Amino acid sequence: MLQAFAVGALVAAVCAVLSCFLVLRGWSLMGDAVSHAVLPGIVVAYAVGLPLPVGAFASGLLCATATGWIKRHTRVKEDTVMGVVFTGLFALGLVLYTKTPSELHLDHILFGNLLGIEPAQLRQTAVLSLIVLAVVIALRRTFMLATFDPSQARALGFSIRKLDTALLVLLALAIVAALQAVGIILVIAMLVTPGATAFLLVRSFDRMLVVATAIAVGSTLSGIYVSYFANASSAACIVLVQATVFVAALCFAPGKGLLRSVPPTTNFTEN
Repeated sequence: MLQAFAVGALVAAVCAVLSCFLVLRGWSLMGDAVSHAVLPGIVVAYAVGLPLPVGAFASGLLCATATGWIKRHTRVKEDTVMGVVFTGLFALGLVLYTKTPSELHLDHILFGNLLGIEPAQLRQTAVLSLIVLAVVIALRRTFMLATFDPSQARALGFSIRKLDTALLVLLALAIVAALQAVGIILVIAMLVTPGATAFLLVRSFDRMLVVATAIAVGSTLSGIYVSYFANASSAACIVLVQATVFVAALCFAPGKGLLRSVPPTTNFTEN
């Protein structure tokens, strides 16, 4: 349990920081696409004897770059391109998985195995998570400038395409890091929900990073604790706690909450 707390908190912090950029850029579907697209890379890496994270990273990066290339050279919108690319790669991964004799358990790949992480996997997750977290924090001002004012970023000499590529590389690394903990499917929620919740609560980007991280880490620790007594999936419980916090923020966020935005004149009176 202590090991699960440590790994879960670290993965949650990384995903939360990235989720702020994904939410503000409208890239939430990109996290979905890359997380599903890693499956064929995992199977191929297993078949040829390479480390699974190498295959997962290569496959996720292929999805992101292919999406960008198709968007630039066709009239198809980005969300449509992502839907086609990631579903195609995910389907390819399922076919390869059924045709490749292996000891891999698809449930662990899809839903994670937070309470069964081995020491080698723990070290791998910690190293990748710390690398991604350090780079994102170091470059957060540059990424923020490219997000809010691309024209100013270009005027200062930054390449928007290179910054987008760097963010996609970090996204792929974060997904690989989170793969062992929460799996392909549930990592999507961890890459979207904390940032969306913090967006409802604060108006400053730096505060958004802090609040998103606090929500993600707190939800992770609470979800693991609940899963122990409920005898349920740890990853699923984590995501359910995050979703509950989001709903609470949606209803009660200061100045933005659905229930707080009701005009005071709606109170009952004699008239």
